[in-house]
Amino acid sequence: MVRGFVHLVGAGPGDPELLTLKAVRCLAEADVVLFDDLAAGPMLSHAGADAELIAVGKRAGRASPKQAEIDRLLVDHAQAGRRVVRLKSGDPGIFGRLEEEIVALKAAGIPFEIVPGVSAASAAAAAAGLPLTRRAEARRVQFVTGHDITGALPADRNMAALADAGATTVVFMPKRTFPALAEALVAQGLSPETPALMAEHVGCADQRLTRATIGGLSAQLAEGVSDKAALILYGPLMEDL
Repeated sequence: MVRGFVHLVGAGPGDPELLTLKAVRCLAEADVVLFDDLAAGPMLSHAGADAELIAVGKRAGRASPKQAEIDRLLVDHAQAGRRVVRLKSGDPGIFGRLEEEIVALKAAGIPFEIVPGVSAASAAAAAAGLPLTRRAEARRVQFVTGHDITGALPADRNMAALADAGATTVVFMPKRTFPALAEALVAQGLSPETPALMAEHVGCADQRLTRATIGGLSAQLAEGVSDKAALILYGPLMEDL
């Protein structure tokens, strides 16, 4: 049986100019592109005119393909001898369900490569004009998810690490669970006045950055959330320099 090839490509946070040269080349050479919602729009202009474009984005609160269906599509198209790009937002290795797709490809004997992308965390800090580290004050960066597979705040979280006042913490997919997380952080000893930044639709035309504190963001999000993809960064560096 003829085997194709799968490129698991990070599209970056939304700005098409943050695509890597390798990502652009993979798109141009692809026969099929399976893309996320946040990796659509101008990104897809780099695909060839004859490429088949398939939307497989997963968004909270919306009907979307199951991961098993996405895995099946990757395998089926590759087994048909096609060159496939799986276009994921941000960096595919950071809360991007990359492992599930690798497992499916390996089980089917499909060759693949991972093409890293600019993480939304890096893009958010850059958009705010802030670093993620500082030699004497924030020597550690930690990326965590705001919810588990059920959509709830993970129960097995390491609160001592999350409440470390000397770290920069980035919470992915945080909106619905951040009030509960903030309450737990304060109970663990982190000040409610800890600087925080919420970045929505990073790298897109409607990007919005909200500077606040963990207490302030918690109160704001408790009143309701929009459907814009977001992440929250908190720690000593999230204030204006």
